[in-house]
Amino acid sequence: MTPPTLTYVMTLRVHVGDPVDFGQVPRGRRRVIPILGGTFGGPKIRGTVLPGGADWQIVRDDGLAELDTRYTLQADSGGLIYIQNAGIRHAPAEITKKLLAGEAVDHSQVYFKTVPIFETSAPDLQWLTRAIFIGTGERQPHDVIIKVWKVD
Repeated sequence: MTPPTLTYVMTLRVHVGDPVDFGQVPRGRRRVIPILGGTFGGPKIRGTVLPGGADWQIVRDDGLAELDTRYTLQADSGGLIYIQNAGIRHAPAEITKKLLAGEAVDHSQVYFKTVPIFETSAPDLQWLTRAIFIGTGERQPHDVIIKVWKVD
């Protein structure tokens, strides 16, 4: 069997607000990070990240963050795209502490992977609904950058 190849699709630059920290809940530390806006673009698509939505996180006691991010994209063509981007992020304890404090870190020290799922009614964007995608992430103090690839 031949392993699948990846085709680059887009880079999302998502501006995020300050986390709302709910504290310790049964599964870990609950945090909600609001989506404030942003941009995205790639070879076949570009547009704006609309304000609204959030990243609903659970940070487990072992430092692994379970990510559940949901928000809206608007392509330059006008089409609206709902994105649900589930993933995980983890790093050594000292790096995780800096991430949770909103500090800049060397992204090469962080494992940050996602599986975006797209929904749209726009006819020209249906290709987003007919494939599996994976993403690699980088957390900056006020932005999250996700590079998205299609699994071929």
